[in-house]
Amino acid sequence: MAETVEVLVDGGKATPGPPLGPALGPLGVNIVEIVKVINEKTKAFQGMKVPVKLVIDPKTKDFEVTVGTPPATALIKKELGLDKGAHNPRTEFVGDLTMEQVLKIADMKGDSLYGKDKKERAKTIVGTCVSMGVTVDGKNPREVIKLIDEGKYDSILSGE
Repeated sequence: MAETVEVLVDGGKATPGPPLGPALGPLGVNIVEIVKVINEKTKAFQGMKVPVKLVIDPKTKDFEVTVGTPPATALIKKELGLDKGAHNPRTEFVGDLTMEQVLKIADMKGDSLYGKDKKERAKTIVGTCVSMGVTVDGKNPREVIKLIDEGKYDSILSGE
């Protein structure tokens, strides 16, 4: 039966040390090879913690690496170079995303967002901005959600 190991690693910087080494050592697999695959698959998320799931066949030592995506808040903070969101997001704004950056983050999150199309996924990211105190195109994110619903961003959001 396959063994499953789930760890949180630094994007593109996994090492054979903890948390991977101690988890993989008893399984007798080539840890360096697994680390190399993890780093290749997570290099786009450098500077962020990334969830990684390993499925290992203890008999054949074959392995499969599945990389999750960091939370939307982490992607927004990285995009804006922030350490944290606003202390009071109702009155304080700590950064401003462009709609292009919103789409970039929505694309990075990919299928882990529940929206059925680009417009819905963008609204999810903008909604996250509400709770972080981040404006979008210089506007309150709640206002941007209304503008998306009204079709004001359709030219940017068109296509799948």
